[in-house]
This record gives sequence, structure tokens and C-alpha cells, in this order.
Amino acid sequence: MHTHAVTVTSRMNPAAVSGLLGALVSLNQTQAMPLVINLCKQAVRHVPRFSDEELTIVLGALMHFGHSDRFFVEAMERYVPTMTFTSHPETVTKVIQFFGRRNILSPTVCDAVAESFVYRADDYTTSQVTRQIMALGKLGYLPPNANDVFRKVETILYSRFSHFQPRSLLNLLHSCTMLERFPVNFVSKVFSSYFLQQLQDQGNGIDQIILAQLTQLYMTLKLECPFYEGPKLPSKVLCEVFPHVWTLSGDAGGRTSVQLCENRTGGSARGSLILWIQSSDTILLHTRLQSKGVIFVFDSVDVEIKLDEEGFVLPASQNDDIHKRIALCIDGYKRFTTNKRQLLGKEAMKQRHLKLLGYQVVQIPYYEFEKLRHKSSVVEYLHQKIFPHTFRLNWG
Repeated sequence: MHTHAVTVTSRMNPAAVSGLLGALVSLNQTQAMPLVINLCKQAVRHVPRFSDEELTIVLGALMHFGHSDRFFVEAMERYVPTMTFTSHPETVTKVIQFFGRRNILSPTVCDAVAESFVYRADDYTTSQVTRQIMALGKLGYLPPNANDVFRKVETILYSRFSHFQPRSLLNLLHSCTMLERFPVNFVSKVFSSYFLQQLQDQGNGIDQIILAQLTQLYMTLKLECPFYEGPKLPSKVLCEVFPHVWTLSGDAGGRTSVQLCENRTGGSARGSLILWIQSSDTILLHTRLQSKGVIFVFDSVDVEIKLDEEGFVLPASQNDDIHKRIALCIDGYKRFTTNKRQLLGKEAMKQRHLKLLGYQVVQIPYYEFEKLRHKSSVVEYLHQKIFPHTFRLNWG
């Protein structure tokens, strides 16, 4: 049936394209990707002619199968500004959700949805409100009318706070923080024992994703809202949800050499880079970042470098006489939007927090590193990035 359907997709009308994609989702036909791709190509022709219900199904199916097509995206960019004020709220929500899920940053689409949000959000369900803001948060995109958008969000939270499902509410507040909009007027209820009890999954406790969001929300208040004096997140909820932080160590004399290794995970050539400074001692050590009694840990701080006053690298175990800390962020494809060189919201928030903790953040993005073809150019690049104001001494 899949093989036959592929041969006739070019003749399908909007209803047929939508109906078949919806059926593939219902049957979870993950092996039918050639058919999904062909249906997506045919959908490009029908974008302006889909009904709201049909377009909602098409977008949901493409999210389900994890597929997006450049021509489909371009067709949506032409169509979306014409429909955001008139289409069904669920269709508008699915549009921005699709772009967020696929990490596609389209200012045209985001701006159109944000403009309609200000005028239509009172008629949206709490789920629709949350999903639209979540997409903006994930993409790390603030539309031109951001102040109006978040004033509307605040109004809705005041008027319909009790209508939000607990996890939906946490998703909304967490997404606001990624966009540097801090919900200080509402976190007191989120940090209450009653709300935390509601978040528990049928007596199985709070899952790791929820714990991560709660911890990041609390971190944000501590670091970016020092004036906040409301309730704290209970210490039993704070946990090390992001355990992978590495420290570079040097020998007692600070003499170091640099080596580089590429970590290819999952058979992909897009693996992250692991940089270390080699000495006679153990090289990579796990560490935790502490500030004012609260443990702050990050999901993707690839390397931490401690320097003394003279600029020599300190042993990883040393926690005193540290003059400078460097956080090395080795940013691969997945930390950026797919079509633009913009960090996703969670990555931008992480780097803000590191700077507030006193770190010098050094970013090594994939689009710079992939241009380097020889070991000597790699070493020179890393030296200029990490130690731009020092002579290159004993570098290997």
C-alpha cells in the first residue's frame, strides 16, 4: 500500500493528503517515510487551499514524523501572515508549534503569530497559550511586539491561573525565562508544596524533565532577579539534573599542552568536540559549580578552565586562589536553529547564567570549527579563542 500510494501522491487533493497523513499518524507508520516525504511535497501545492482542520492534521503529522521540507516552509511563510487573525486557534497554534518543534526560526511566521496573539489570546485555551509561548521560547525569538505579548500573557495568568494544568503552567513560565521575561509574580505558587504534589506522575514522583525545569526556573530567579524574595524551591526538589561538567587541570607549574579529540556519537560526524589540556596529572574531572550555597549545574558546559592570577591553568581539584574561570561551550548543530546561526533559547539562557556566575564564556560554534582542516589550524584557533592575549608557548 505504501509503494502504491507513493506513485499517486502527485494527484492527491488537499483532503486526500491530509487524510492519508492523519492515517499514517494513527497507525504510527514510522517505516513509511518515503510516503511522508512525497505527501509533504504535494502539500506544498495545497498550503493555501487546506482547510483549518486539514492543515492542522498535516502539521501534526510532520511533527510526528520529524520531517520538514524547505519548500513547505517557504509556502507556509507566504501563507501564515494571511491567516493568523482568521484561522481556528488550534491551527494557528499548530503552525508556530511546527516551527518550534523543527527548530526553524522564521521571523515572518513568528511575528505574524505574535501579532495575532495580542488580539486573540483571550479566546485561546490555556494549552494553546502555552504552546505558542513555548515555541518562541525554544527558538529564543522575541518578536517586535514582545512587550504586548507578555503583557497579554500576564493578564491571562492573573485571570485564568487556576485553569492551567500544572505541567502546562510550568512549561509556560519556563519558556518565559528563556526569553528573559521573568514571572516573579507567579513562582510563589509554583514553588508551593501543593503545586509540586500536583506535578507528581501518579505517585511515581516528579520526572527528570520537570525537575530540570523547576531547577532552571529557580536558578533564573536567583541569578537574574536578585530582588526576588519570595518562596524558595524546596531543597529536596533541587537536584543534579545536568551532571556533565568537566574541568581542565594543569600541573603545579602550570605547564600545559593542548590536544584535541572529536567525539563522534551515534555514527554521526556532527559529534561535539572534547578539548583538554594535557599534563602529568589526571586530565578531565567532574565538578560542580556552587554559588551562595545553591548548586548550579548545567547540561552542556563542555569544559571548565580554572586560571590563577598569572594565567596558568590550575588543577581541577583546586577551589581556592582561582583568579578566573572560563566556561568553554562547544556548540554543535543541535544547539542552533536549523536555518539560522542563532542559539536556541535554552542555550542562550545557559550562557547568560554562566556569565552571571562570573565565568568568561568562550563559544566554539560548529560553523567556525568545521572550516579548520589541519591540526595546526585547530590549535591556533583554540589558542586565539581561549587565550587570545597570551603567547603560544608549549602547545602540541
